[in-house]
Amino acid sequence: MDLSVVPDLTMRGQDDPHDRAIAVRPPTVGQLAARVRALAARPDEWWRLVRFDADRPQDVPLEDGTWLTTWPPGHGGTVHGGVSTLVAGELAVVTITERGVTERPLRANRIRVHGGPQALTNPGPAFAVSLHAGHR
Repeated sequence: MDLSVVPDLTMRGQDDPHDRAIAVRPPTVGQLAARVRALAARPDEWWRLVRFDADRPQDVPLEDGTWLTTWPPGHGGTVHGGVSTLVAGELAVVTITERGVTERPLRANRIRVHGGPQALTNPGPAFAVSLHAGHR
């Protein structure tokens, strides 16, 4: 058997030896969810970055395409990220259809996958904090 034609398995994960461009693929929804879940489990790394502004929601960029948002009471906005989780306070997803407007509460520490932009609002009496990953 001629082993000279067998691919070198040790090259896996390295730059292409033939100088071809390596395609960078966007992360999958599962990878984004894993980032948010891991980040939510480590509040000591980001909690000090939380900023409270009573006039509007505050976004704080974190690592690797993730960010946190603080939501003042009674305020809302659109989230364009692919995945998010509520870590403190109350948030609701606002949906507008021909039948009217509905608000569905988000559950804390549950990963939420957004099929597109989502309108969120803070109906509670205190600030809310959420973590997100994806495209801002």
